[in-house]
Amino acid sequence: MKYRVFVDGNAGTTGLQIGERLADREDVEVLAIKSELRKDIDERRRLINEADVAFLCLPDDAARESASLVSNPKTIVIDASTAHRTLPDWTYGLPELSPLQRIKITESKRIAVPGCHATGFVLLVRPLVDAGLLGSEYPLTCHSVTGYSGGGHKLIDAYKAGSGAGTGMEAARHYALGLQHKHLPEMRLHGGLLRPPLFTPIIGNFERGMAVAVPLHLDTLAKKTDLAGLEQVYTERYGQSRFVKVMPLGDASMPEGGYFDPTVCNGTNRAELFVFGNTEQALLICRLDNLGKGASGAALQCMNIALGLDEGLGL
Repeated sequence: MKYRVFVDGNAGTTGLQIGERLADREDVEVLAIKSELRKDIDERRRLINEADVAFLCLPDDAARESASLVSNPKTIVIDASTAHRTLPDWTYGLPELSPLQRIKITESKRIAVPGCHATGFVLLVRPLVDAGLLGSEYPLTCHSVTGYSGGGHKLIDAYKAGSGAGTGMEAARHYALGLQHKHLPEMRLHGGLLRPPLFTPIIGNFERGMAVAVPLHLDTLAKKTDLAGLEQVYTERYGQSRFVKVMPLGDASMPEGGYFDPTVCNGTNRAELFVFGNTEQALLICRLDNLGKGASGAALQCMNIALGLDEGLGL
């Protein structure tokens, strides 16, 4: 049996990545749309409803429009936009969120793929909230360094050309300076928090890769713990996970020269969790590919689970 798959928005960064991964799969028939009909609502409606799985790789408003076109009750919709990530009738597409999340994805026809920054943040924070180490009102701070590919074609072209994205492109640059980044609602909700974190994303002059960091003062946590205790919480949550790897504590994980490389997971669907620090403070870091586990890889992982296939097929 071949599953029919339609990618609405196949010319965007995430859509292209999904298309490349699907091209190698013998169990999938990709339903193609002619380039001149990409914005034709009737043709999109037809293909979405012919599909077993429809990926929405679109801006938020366009994703909402496409979701509204679905009339086939058997079509599984997997949305890579921000539009549906906090809605109760959509399932958050992070299988590692909780022990029951895979079951929810299996039973769902509406799946919202997490944002790249949010993936790293939630993987780090949610287990600590569930373990009672972090209260829901804890004033968390998060810094996330990312490659420029997450900004879409326009930003990618500007970086590759060396112009068109402002001055200082050779350096790392903070953005979303009003502290209202679009990933914040899902970071708060799925992180198990009542208070959103103070979140500062930073774009670097490299194409892909990401390091999401959360610092903690150990004496402010709800329960007494140390670095080993934090690592143990992650091991208990993710020890059997296929794609989330808890890295060894201490020198075994310390990068050469002390400089952390955000690009190591590029080209994979892997997320790596690190606990650094000392007896008083901890630095938690999640490393992932912003186009892999942070986008297209996560979308395909959700498709595999929703269809009852091997979770890692094509990944």
